Amino acid sequence: MNRIRDNASAGRYEYDVEGGVAFATYRMAPGVVTVNYTEVPAALRGSGIGAKLSAAVLDHIRAEKLKVVPRCGYFAGFIREHPEYHDLLAQ
Repeated sequence: MNRIRDNASAGRYEYDVEGGVAFATYRMAPGVVTVNYTEVPAALRGSGIGAKLSAAVLDHIRAEKLKVVPRCGYFAGFIREHPEYHDLLAQ
């Protein structure tokens, strides 16, 4: 598992990649993280970085015993395709 940084002051999880940083912006509420947007450096799009970022964010959310609300289309699609993360969805 690649490590992400929780840059709370910027409201985003950051994932170091060659040539830059992939990130997912979020908003925190008690017990719930709303992921609003994900971005991968343009030169690396289509190389699987978005999936690695999404998995790392979800693994972090699980470790913190939080739930998630996916507002980002890509992120929501990743969760739909990976049932091992369905338990993290906020009701």
